[in-house]
Amino acid sequence: MRIQDAIESVIADHSFVAALAVMGVVVWGSHAVARRFTGGRIHGSAIAIAVGLCLAYAGGWATGGRKGLADIECLAGIGLLGGGMLRDLAIVATAYGVRMQELRNAGMAGGVSLVVGIVIAFVVGSTTAYAFGYRDAVSMTTIGGGAATFIVGPVTGAAVGAGSDVIALSIATGVVKAVVVMIGTPLIAPWIGLTSPRAALIYGGLLGTTSGVAAGLAATDERLVPYGAMTATFYTGLGCLVGPSVVFVVIRSLVG
Repeated sequence: MRIQDAIESVIADHSFVAALAVMGVVVWGSHAVARRFTGGRIHGSAIAIAVGLCLAYAGGWATGGRKGLADIECLAGIGLLGGGMLRDLAIVATAYGVRMQELRNAGMAGGVSLVVGIVIAFVVGSTTAYAFGYRDAVSMTTIGGGAATFIVGPVTGAAVGAGSDVIALSIATGVVKAVVVMIGTPLIAPWIGLTSPRAALIYGGLLGTTSGVAAGLAATDERLVPYGAMTATFYTGLGCLVGPSVVFVVIRSLVG
């Protein structure tokens, strides 16, 4: 057996380890590019997500499959990294990190921003879904959840019985939102007064995408990250709670 064949066999047998290695290289390289070429103004997470999407497209195009890089045998472990198991683990881990006392410390402004942010996300997401032909309550609620975050979307979709295509669309919507927030936060921060912990609390509550808010604030002022991430974390939990319940009931009463 040639050395190349032996290496390929080992990698194929340990595809999850190979997937972790590929992910590590992409994240490391993305942060290096962000530091060297953008001076930290664009967070490495945004670049890593963009690279991941491009690799997924390239993998699907090269193999003719439907799972991106996961259709390549030696990288099949990437399918596990992007699967529901780790998604649910992230949700549970987020919930365990939340303390009600911290939300109370955010004051009335933090609570109001959470409610307003959730309502706006579901309204914008569901109406956009309706405009593009998704007229049933299940699809509208699921895509509305994706407009909240890429975690709220699939959780809501799974709870109300959405199809896999609609859930995938909700995840894509949430990923796009996260990338836009990552890149846009340091650009608009001076214009909206995003310079204090209180402002960061409100900002995290309004937008809610924890990864986007945390990365955007890290590129703006690292001292603001804990405050924005705190309310953004509650935003995800609140969205997962009201999406399949209150929001779904309201949308179903409107569209049938």
